[in-house]
Amino acid sequence: MHADEKFTNTTWPASPEKATLEGKNKFLGFWLFLGGETVLFASLFATYLALKDKVPNEEAALAKDLFELPLTFVATMLLLTSSLTSVYAMYHMKNFDFKRMQNWILLTVILGMGFLGLEIYEFNHYVHEFGHTFTSSAFGSAFYTLVGFHGAHVAFGLLWFITLMIRNAGRGLNLYNAPKFYVANLYWHFIDVVWVFIFTVVYLMGMVG
Repeated sequence: MHADEKFTNTTWPASPEKATLEGKNKFLGFWLFLGGETVLFASLFATYLALKDKVPNEEAALAKDLFELPLTFVATMLLLTSSLTSVYAMYHMKNFDFKRMQNWILLTVILGMGFLGLEIYEFNHYVHEFGHTFTSSAFGSAFYTLVGFHGAHVAFGLLWFITLMIRNAGRGLNLYNAPKFYVANLYWHFIDVVWVFIFTVVYLMGMVG
């Protein structure tokens, strides 16, 4: 199949993201990239667990003093819901419905922006209310590196989705851009899964420990 071939609902392949050699290569390349990202995040988690109790004195804020479950829970629900909306986007991509795919991606972006806004608010709150900064303690350095690095990935994922939407707004779906949308969707699921681990290891364990 050619990437620029014209399609209808009846001729559109069941797996458009892998219908061409280029699409398969993108898919393989992404999984190799994801392996490196997994190792990187695993290192950040290990560093955080080693430093989460390292503060300069007894008056310094610890995780149990900082974290607020309602705020973090809302942020988590926003990000997990955005993962669901991205699934719907890919469902419509596989059914050759470009408009509905774009609408679901737009909703995914809005939810992701909501999550990022809450994270920025959270960081600002910790800095101004508790003096908990990147340089205030080893715990602060480990926390902001892990959670902030994930936030940077969320921002990159949002930029990726927005760029794809704008660049392909007038083109519709084809076998050239379908793998790009699909790989961006996989990336989004990856950062959602990473957040589940952050929510558990950093926030839930921090509040009870």
